[in-house]
Amino acid sequence: MHQYEVEPRTTVFAGPGTPDYEEATRVFNLAAPPQPDAAVTVRTVEEVRAAVREAAGRGLPVRVHTTGHAAGARRAVEGGVLLRTRLEGGVEIDAGRRVARVPAGTTWGEVVEAAAAHGLAAPHGSAAHVGVVGYLLGGGVSFYGRHTGLAANSLRAAELVTADGELVRADADRDPELLWALRGAGAGLGVVTAVEIGLFPAAKVVTGATYWSAAHAPALLAAWLRWSREAPREATTSLRVMNLPPVPGVPPELAAGPVLCVDGAVLAAAGSDVAAAERYAEELLGPLREIAPPLLDTWALTDPAGVLHAHMDPADPVPFVGDHLLLRELGEEGAAAFARVTGEGSGSPLVVATLRQLGGAFAEPGPGALGQVDAAYAYMGSGPPFGPVTVEALETHCTTVREALGPWDTGRTIPSLVESAGRPGRQLDAAAAERVARVRDRLDPRGVFAGDFAAGASAAG
Repeated sequence: MHQYEVEPRTTVFAGPGTPDYEEATRVFNLAAPPQPDAAVTVRTVEEVRAAVREAAGRGLPVRVHTTGHAAGARRAVEGGVLLRTRLEGGVEIDAGRRVARVPAGTTWGEVVEAAAAHGLAAPHGSAAHVGVVGYLLGGGVSFYGRHTGLAANSLRAAELVTADGELVRADADRDPELLWALRGAGAGLGVVTAVEIGLFPAAKVVTGATYWSAAHAPALLAAWLRWSREAPREATTSLRVMNLPPVPGVPPELAAGPVLCVDGAVLAAAGSDVAAAERYAEELLGPLREIAPPLLDTWALTDPAGVLHAHMDPADPVPFVGDHLLLRELGEEGAAAFARVTGEGSGSPLVVATLRQLGGAFAEPGPGALGQVDAAYAYMGSGPPFGPVTVEALETHCTTVREALGPWDTGRTIPSLVESAGRPGRQLDAAAAERVARVRDRLDPRGVFAGDFAAGASAAG
């Protein structure tokens, strides 16, 4: 039982140049600093209520983030307050119900560790340091996604502070319309202080990454695309063309030139499923390994926590510029277009250009505002503006890729994958956007959180 009648305390907002401001505004993408007029890190529900009431009383708009990811996708904070949520309490697992209660500010690494002790897993992202709440509100594309669907569908309940400073709960019985909107609409409904998410059995996982010289990319890409069209739901993978710099943490063989990587995970829900999972992985990787010998191969049978290390995402904040599209089935022409603008000889300044496999449960209707994805692949491309590579060069090449893939672009995006607020995209259809807008108007008639949701997640776009 959680107490909702709490007395708010006074919160002091920090201004630019102070340590508290620097802590609250810290983001993962250093190329997209939020730069609000004031900021505060809130650690209790009482502090959240006080901060929201103080901001609303002063007529200041409010923006929220947890771990500071997806900063590039968010609108500028102008004349407002940024709240960073780091709520106390820790992860609580109800193994019988297969549910985790997670305070805002918690990372996926903490949830994975807590769930694994009970033989369970969560539909987490590819990096341990990504925050749970922002990822869920933005849809969430997991390496378990072809088995479980969008991560937002796993949201069972949420506790949040509304624009008037009140703490409310949304679940199947209490305000199910708010719960529906929270599942993928991209925030802007209040300050989420805790969520309850559904877990699923996970005995073992076959996971890892295999890298080849990009000289073999055309044949490898064609083989991966053929396999992905009939792949089992237990498998979710991605194909990446990478231009990795020679920096600490990058194996030398991967920094010698452009490489192609296939990574992902194959779920074995029970011990009896391990043999099938290993077979599914071999059906993917065996033909690829026959095309060319890998430079590095880390695929292995392991515990679910191993999935967090397969993608080799950077752990430290970096500046980067990127783009995201949802694509229809590519075919030979689409594959050729992708290779032409991202592969060897393309002159691409992108460090990584990814095709994430969708289909399976991703395509099935879910219980939220963004319940399913009608696309075959998610494209994500990004690079850091270092040395001779400028922001302008990266943005120009993002446009080049977008134009080349235009015939296969669905015109839709997933909020948790969006890298830039300035790029076109839409997460919700018109009916869902109007329905979400009604929920926002009910909870926040003065528009305190009006700038806190992603472009494309409202009726206005």
